[in-house]
Amino acid sequence: MHIKPQQTVLIIGAGIVGLASARAFALKGYKVTVFERYSQAIGASIRNFGMIWPVGQAAGDPYNTAIQSRDIWKSICEDAGIWYRQSGSLHLAYNATELAVMEEYAAAYAADRPCSVLTAAETLAKSEAVNPDGLIGALWNADELIVDPRLAISRLASYLEEKLQVEFKWNTLVTHIEKTTIYTGDRKKYQADMVVVCSGADFETLYPRIYSEIPITKCKLQMMRLAAQPGDWSIGSSLCGSLSALHYAAFQVAPSLSSLRQLADEYLPEYGKLGIHVMVSQNGNGELTIGDSHEYGLNPDPFDREHINALILNYLKTFARFKDWKLLQSWNGVYAKMTNGDTCFQHSPEEGVLIFNATGGAGMTLSFGLAERMIQQL
Repeated sequence: MHIKPQQTVLIIGAGIVGLASARAFALKGYKVTVFERYSQAIGASIRNFGMIWPVGQAAGDPYNTAIQSRDIWKSICEDAGIWYRQSGSLHLAYNATELAVMEEYAAAYAADRPCSVLTAAETLAKSEAVNPDGLIGALWNADELIVDPRLAISRLASYLEEKLQVEFKWNTLVTHIEKTTIYTGDRKKYQADMVVVCSGADFETLYPRIYSEIPITKCKLQMMRLAAQPGDWSIGSSLCGSLSALHYAAFQVAPSLSSLRQLADEYLPEYGKLGIHVMVSQNGNGELTIGDSHEYGLNPDPFDREHINALILNYLKTFARFKDWKLLQSWNGVYAKMTNGDTCFQHSPEEGVLIFNATGGAGMTLSFGLAERMIQQL
């Protein structure tokens, strides 16, 4: 009897897109090997809030993909013992325009999403961390999930290795690809039935011509982490100021969004120029992750700007109250983003090779679902 050999796939990059792809292929019966240039993932996949964020995704495929990803995250976290919390989210309103945006969002999506507009009293009951001064209400959505990306991404790789026999080759730089053969910096080559490039903006080094010809840019963000809150004090839900409504596509259904943008342009012009919208999440250790800014360009400045961090903290204090504001860390991250509105970049430069990249800052939210759809398309 002839037994068909197992199909093989080589995945370049052990960030969230690479790990989600590895899982999807392994579940389809492929023998999967992941190549990562460092001893662990150190890019955008660990430099974020850890937010799985359906509330920000537009209706249809983006939202459905986010929910699919969130459910996969929950299943893996429970199976692998990875900390997570389905915290939900609060977008806070301190004036009539902000509240109108929240009400219009809820009216547009209430039939399909677990969202509602809360009074000030109901909002404060959800989170003791909300600043009550001038609060008039909030948009509540129950979908959102929090993980600690620094721990979750590392543990996810171990889980795939243990549970699905995914092989990892750490500290292994892929230098070039020819058909379905990859060559590494230690002068070895590996051949498979398929190669999937999931190395974020780094795919520029493997396919510079393609990178230069597509509508893509890079986004640099600045973030901070505050001390663990004393006495296991919890902020409850993840919190957002109204500037976040200007950042996420889902809020474009709100007719009052243009008025909110005019207010932001008039009173907070520097925030718009630097792409600052402010959010906070809390990890399992009680630490608070806060941010962030968005500066776009193909050659992002590698240095943090203290002025940007100060703007983030100043705005955060308008809607949040914490027990401890001690700053533990600050950092920046860089991710690839399509400028034509596409959720990601998916392209086959030659038979058997797929570039699967550029999730535009929504990798934690979308990658598992996008990988499932990618497999279906193949």
